[in-house]
Amino acid sequence: MIRLFISEDQRMLLGALGSLLDLEADMKVIGQALNGEEALAAILELEPDVCLMDIEMPVLNGLEVADELTRRLSPSKVIILTTFARPGYFERAVKIGVHGYLLKDGEIDELADAIRKVMAGKRVFSPELTFDVIREENPLTPKEQEILRLAALGKTTKEITSELYLSSGTVRNYISEIIHKLDAKNRTEAASIAEKKGWI
Repeated sequence: MIRLFISEDQRMLLGALGSLLDLEADMKVIGQALNGEEALAAILELEPDVCLMDIEMPVLNGLEVADELTRRLSPSKVIILTTFARPGYFERAVKIGVHGYLLKDGEIDELADAIRKVMAGKRVFSPELTFDVIREENPLTPKEQEILRLAALGKTTKEITSELYLSSGTVRNYISEIIHKLDAKNRTEAASIAEKKGWI
């Protein structure tokens, strides 16, 4: 019996997914959560075989939960379910080491099949997502992503310099390069572009 945990912030979808997967003869839903923080605590306690995780959830998003589970050496395998075919999200998910990344508009039979493949040691990704990644890779370096993430939180250049132990000139150079790479007018627009693409 494959023990499943589902984390999804839309209550109706959470209920529907749970009911449909419970109908599979070899699957049992052992827990559900409406936000990432609840999900992380429950997964660490229950140790399900497979976690189905939405990306955009309150408190912690699905990628943050998956990253924390990897860091804590959790035996649970993670499949990300999303409505967002954003290449940056997919890149981050692959780096974290998720076992599957699927779009929510698929059939329940396909999802059940993907769960069985993951249990058999395979990784399952929606073809649309892998195509998008090939087409549009994140142009930002890890350091540029870090600086832009802080800028997106509203931090000033001075605050960023003290947090990352860089000189103000270095931070300004990084921000200038980021704006140039993303073809943006300013740091706010650069942050908005990067967030939409899932690059930060």
